[in-house]
Amino acid sequence: MRDGTPQGTYKVQALDRAFAVLDLLSESEMPLGLAQVAASLQLHKSTAHRFLMVLERHRMVERTPNGKFRLGLRLFDFGNRAIEQYDLRDRAQPHLRRLVAETEETAHLALLEAARVIYIDKIEPTRSVRMITRIGASNPVHCTSVGKAIMAFLPPDRVTEILRRVRFERMTHRTIMTPDALRVELEKTRRRGYAVDDEELEEGLRCIAVPLLDAQHQPVAAVSVSGPSFRVTAQKLPSIANHMLQCVRGISLDMGYISAGRGARVPV
Repeated sequence: MRDGTPQGTYKVQALDRAFAVLDLLSESEMPLGLAQVAASLQLHKSTAHRFLMVLERHRMVERTPNGKFRLGLRLFDFGNRAIEQYDLRDRAQPHLRRLVAETEETAHLALLEAARVIYIDKIEPTRSVRMITRIGASNPVHCTSVGKAIMAFLPPDRVTEILRRVRFERMTHRTIMTPDALRVELEKTRRRGYAVDDEELEEGLRCIAVPLLDAQHQPVAAVSVSGPSFRVTAQKLPSIANHMLQCVRGISLDMGYISAGRGARVPV
């Protein structure tokens, strides 16, 4: 029968309830029992059990050893495939353009590759003094704001692995030159929510970056704003960071990393 008939209406309601079960499990920090699912969604236990069994059969949910339910790993596969179908650069561009209009400085989108960062997009302002960088170029993580922004929100074991690969090459007299000093800077970055390259890569150039975190709170990229240190002053950094936070939130929404009702994950 077609939608709109009693059977069609029931199928739509069943889909709504199945998604409600998935939403409930995604919002819970702990696996939930059948009674908890039924009570939370105001369903009879038999109805909730039926939905959970179908979702479990399709590996959308899985049962723990004590009989409770949590999200299944098939959803992780779906999420990865969905993200792969979208071009991060294309999704980010409108937000980067807005960021450049607000700050009147150059914006970059960068990814982490081993112990270096690769710039996958760049939007420039109309000002005469601009950055001489190119898409596809790379720089070391230890002296770039995007590198520090990504590293600061990685798991500790991943940070240790990256530090083993870093060649602490001196770019300017301000360049961080030891793993311990870089760890201190990463902790500062975590606390304030943004990273700063204070003329560490190039004399007279100051950059600020915010990480783009996925649905698992892991950094997948970073957005930066860069400009001459006489324009991007220390006093301006918190204001620029707020613009960047909105930029990253917009990208996160478009990529499906966060929902419209949730805020960006990085505190500024």
